[in-house]
Amino acid sequence: MSASTEAHRLLPRPLLVTLTVLLCALVLGPLLYIVLASLNTDVGVAGGEFWPSTFSGESYSRIWTTADLSGGIVNSIVVCALTAVASSALGTITAYVLVRYSFVGRLTVLRGLVGLQSIPGTLMLLPVFVLFSSAGNYLGLTVIGTRWGLFVAYLTFALPFSTWVMVTYLRGLPRELEEAARTEGASTLTILWRIVFPLSLPAIVVSGIFAFLLGWNDVLFASVLTRPETHTAAVALQIFGAAQEGGALPVYSQLMAAALTCAAPVVLLYLGFQRYLVGGLTAGGVK
Repeated sequence: MSASTEAHRLLPRPLLVTLTVLLCALVLGPLLYIVLASLNTDVGVAGGEFWPSTFSGESYSRIWTTADLSGGIVNSIVVCALTAVASSALGTITAYVLVRYSFVGRLTVLRGLVGLQSIPGTLMLLPVFVLFSSAGNYLGLTVIGTRWGLFVAYLTFALPFSTWVMVTYLRGLPRELEEAARTEGASTLTILWRIVFPLSLPAIVVSGIFAFLLGWNDVLFASVLTRPETHTAAVALQIFGAAQEGGALPVYSQLMAAALTCAAPVVLLYLGFQRYLVGGLTAGGVK
C-alpha cells in the first residue's frame, strides 16, 4: 500500500477492523436471535432459550391461522407496487419537465420538493383523513377503507421524493441525445419512452424501491385508512402482536416467524434489483 493511500485512511487498520466487526455484530446479533427464535417453540423462547433445544418450523405454519398475514401481505404488495410504479413514472415525467424546460415558478416547485421532505407524516394524518372523509360525503366516493385510498395517500408522500431523485439524475443526462432524436423527428413522448426512461432505469428503480418501502413500513396511515379486509402486512403484524399481550403464554416464536415472513418480500426485492439499486445510488450521469 502506498504512502498516499495510507495517508488518506481515516482510521488505522486494526481499529477499522474492530469497528467493522462490532457494527456487524450489532446488526447480525438481533437478526440471528430472531431467526433462532422463529425456529424454536413458544415455550422455549418464553423460557429464555437462545439456541433452540429442538428446531421446529411449526411457527411458520401456525401464523397463517393465528394472524391474518396472507391478506395483509397481498394488500401490501398490491398497494405498494402500484405506488412504486406510479411514483417512479410520474416522478420521471415531472423531473424531465423541471430539468429541461424553463417556466415561471420552476424554482419554487424545486424548493417545494425539498421542503416537503421535512414535514413529518404524523402531522398530515388528520388533514388526509378529513379530506378523504369529505370526498366520501360530497362526491359519493368510498375512500376510507379502500386500497386505492391508501394508494393515493402513499403516492402523495412518495411522489415528491421520487421527483427529486429523478431531478438529480436527469441533470447528468446529456442533452445531445435528445437533440439528435429531435432532429430525426422524434416527439417529446418518443424521447421520454425511447431515451429518458431506458437511460434513467437505475434511478427509476431507486425511487420505486423507496416508494415501495414507504408504504410497506407504514403503520400509522394504514391503521386509520383501512378496514379489516384491507389491512396491510404491517397492520396485521401489529394487531397480532397486540393481541398476544397479557396472554398466559406469549407466542414469541410465532411473532418472530411473522416478522421474518413480512420482511421476506422486501429482501427479495432488494436482491432482485440490487444491480440497479447500487447503480442508481452511485451514478450521477451517463459515462
